[in-house]
Amino acid sequence: MDQEQKVTLEEVQQIFTADRFGTEAAGAVVTDFGERYAKCEMELKPVHLNASGRVMGGVPFTLADFAVAVAAQGYRKTLDTVSLESEISYFAAAKGKHLIAEAICIKAGRTTSYYEVMITDDLGTKVA
Repeated sequence: MDQEQKVTLEEVQQIFTADRFGTEAAGAVVTDFGERYAKCEMELKPVHLNASGRVMGGVPFTLADFAVAVAAQGYRKTLDTVSLESEISYFAAAKGKHLIAEAICIKAGRTTSYYEVMITDDLGTKVA
């Protein structure tokens, strides 16, 4: 990454306000980023709960998807990357008040890259 492409956390946060579902509806916030890396968080609210009072499965999935978008694109200021495939494995119910997603590039290719995301809560529970 050359010097003129570097962006600040505030710039990345501003860029991703255009992801209105992730930021407005779900409440995702970019808290850290780097080249092919992102950390995003979400405060859990009653709207995120399912009928049984647990965090709905789409909540960590949305946060993971958002984190991958930031990791894959945020450091470049070019929003030209799309997901080809996504899957999630759930480990445990969130017990805390926040979800935290860390997206890391496992393989960066010329046209296809692979990202892994770990979702935890603020108590350290591995959620997905």
